[in-house]
Amino acid sequence: MNMKLKFFVAILLTLFIVSVQAQKINHILRVGVNLANVTTTNDGRFDESNTLTSFQFGLIGDIKLIPVLYLQPGILFTGKGSKVVNGNPDSDVSWYKATFNPYYIELPLNVVVKSPGKTRVFAGIGPYLGIGVAGKNKVEGKFLGTYFKTDKSIEFSDDDPTTLGYEEGAGAGIMKRIDYGINALAGVECHKAVFSFNYGHGLARIQSGTNNSSGDNDKHRVFSFTVGLRL
Repeated sequence: MNMKLKFFVAILLTLFIVSVQAQKINHILRVGVNLANVTTTNDGRFDESNTLTSFQFGLIGDIKLIPVLYLQPGILFTGKGSKVVNGNPDSDVSWYKATFNPYYIELPLNVVVKSPGKTRVFAGIGPYLGIGVAGKNKVEGKFLGTYFKTDKSIEFSDDDPTTLGYEEGAGAGIMKRIDYGINALAGVECHKAVFSFNYGHGLARIQSGTNNSSGDNDKHRVFSFTVGLRL
């Protein structure tokens, strides 16, 4: 397990222990739209035209620590990825369209500050850990007028994150199963409704078997808009 992953696991375990010991946990049922992308350069940039629309849903805990400070652990099913389009399918002899759409079980754990009052503005930050469970790679296009199409399930490595310096099941075209990064969120809650804007900044390489600088290019970036219902 590399040092960054160890650090995030340690934070998650610490905050999880705090949440378990809390006296009262409220729950928020959350659904939302994801605008997902993947970085294309070492400094974390991405091409906005490659943004893929996906979705998320799950359950968020809401634990009051002190009057304005809350801990929010959660479990989400969330879609990530990106798309690429070259050429115009309606007019070009050659064109290409690819969609990369993996799905994760994600465990966020955010520390959130809320304003006082019945209608409250909030903002928070925290780590997340994701486990790849499914997804599709779809490619279609034309080359000199000849149409082609493929639709394949995404393959994840069988990496054991407790092993050091070795990734089981790595190979060309196979994704790492473990993703991790940092969440930032802000929004407003009123009575039972919660509206929020979220950003997930992935820190893990998503391609398996990459341990050089070129592998740093491929990391998840997800903007999402969510609506929650306090249960």
